[in-house]
Amino acid sequence: MITTEVTIDELAALMKKAAGITVDPQELKQAAESPFDSFGLDSLGLLGIVGELENRYGRSLPPDSERCRTPREFLDLVNSTLTAGA
Repeated sequence: MITTEVTIDELAALMKKAAGITVDPQELKQAAESPFDSFGLDSLGLLGIVGELENRYGRSLPPDSERCRTPREFLDLVNSTLTAGA
């Protein structure tokens, strides 16, 4: 079974892939409550990450996922969605 938990490390990799933003996973972990824009990620970049995750898991994420303010909020939403349908 594939794990349906998106980690901080994966989020960092997705920020790089989908938005071209390089962020240290450790830094992201420590600043998980900081707004995405403090990392230089805008809503368009977050939308790209949502798209990547939807493709990867073959399912839709809630429409408000691209409105999440912080990495923690985003991961909580994404992971609760993925585990709910697992």
